[in-house]
Amino acid sequence: MELKTIFMAFVIITTLVSFSYPSFGQEYVDEEPLVNPGPEMDAVKSISPASQDYNLYMLENLTPKVTTFLENCMDKMGPSFKKCNEDVTEEILTKNPISRECCMKVVQSGKECYMEVIKLMFRFYQLKRFASQVSFRTNEVWDRCSAEVESPSSSHDGKIVLS
Repeated sequence: MELKTIFMAFVIITTLVSFSYPSFGQEYVDEEPLVNPGPEMDAVKSISPASQDYNLYMLENLTPKVTTFLENCMDKMGPSFKKCNEDVTEEILTKNPISRECCMKVVQSGKECYMEVIKLMFRFYQLKRFASQVSFRTNEVWDRCSAEVESPSSSHDGKIVLS
């Protein structure tokens, strides 16, 4: 009985301390890039025949509704979709900021499109190992791009210009 009381006291104290100091149990996940730019990023981008088969299988098994939604998102971003998506993925992994033009395309496509396309990107074989670590950075890129696009320097007569 005494051991149970000590255990309960320990659990209560630990819980109270964790609410008072939430950073005790959390490492700041955004300090370092997940991948270093250069050769390490090039290795992440490389596709083997097995990873290509995995990616094709994953894409073929998307529901028609998801496929249509993602195709519409790609259309919203226009012809620079592929390059811009690669740049966004690289920013998420390396913290190397994307261009203002790409930010404008991201914001133009809308947050829901952006989030779903990024979710898809991190389902690809080469990137899936990072999927659990990118949520915060994905939102960070969106927030930075929206702020940059909506800043006064990007507007004309008070209207946002998204070209």
